[in-house]
Amino acid sequence: MGGAYRSTPPCVLVFSGSDPSGGAGMQADIPAIGALGCHPLSVPTALTVQDNVSVFAVHALDPELVRHQAQVLIDRFDIAAVKLGIAGSRENAEAIAALIRQLRAKNPALPVVLDPVLANGKGDNLARDDAARVIEPLYALATVITPNLNEARRLCGDVAPAEQAAELMRRGCDHVLLKGGHGPQQEDVVNRWYAAGASPLAPSGNWRWPRLPDEFHGSGCTLAASLSACLARGLDMHAAISLAQRYTQHALATSYAIAQGQRIPNRIAVFDAAI
Repeated sequence: MGGAYRSTPPCVLVFSGSDPSGGAGMQADIPAIGALGCHPLSVPTALTVQDNVSVFAVHALDPELVRHQAQVLIDRFDIAAVKLGIAGSRENAEAIAALIRQLRAKNPALPVVLDPVLANGKGDNLARDDAARVIEPLYALATVITPNLNEARRLCGDVAPAEQAAELMRRGCDHVLLKGGHGPQQEDVVNRWYAAGASPLAPSGNWRWPRLPDEFHGSGCTLAASLSACLARGLDMHAAISLAQRYTQHALATSYAIAQGQRIPNRIAVFDAAI
């Protein structure tokens, strides 16, 4: 049988935890990155015990195992972007930071998307150590960080969004995408993008999306993973954020339920990934 081979897609190196419910973490990252035209190289950092409501346990993998998995991939494949979910432990975050520095030595412009996942929607912790302390080695390596309002408040205090963004930039992040999905239940979800070098008082981009009536398992993972794919494709930050949000909104709008509790975003629904 005949057929055309696909051209080589950009590869995204993913560090995230495994979610056996299939809703969040690595199980969210892989289909989202594929849907946006890239190939995921997946390095699990932790094994979790969770369903679509609660996290019962987090077992961080050994940092040498995390390093070895990634090193084999780095030595073999061209990495076009990196997506960071939970590290699981401070030692894992430090190992990941060293790997990113190695990649940046070859490609200083390598995009790195940091999703600062501190807890699930219910508030269950997602690290063996203090989750906010775990990610400290990664700030300075992040091209863009994507906290929701709860995460931004925990990391920076209960101050105005512009002040939270400025604080994250002081820690080294070049871009901050503050997500409004887990904020006060207003009619619309408002996402704000702040860029280093722009006005510190006003976002460089502002997006409004209709707030859907349900709760979702892995919505933040989906947005961060799809953003990493868009950046791997070479889109500029504004275009990448716009396309990633459009994809995520589509995944949420076509979500499905596998049990009572949070719905599962439909990351493999037909979606036009054109800019």
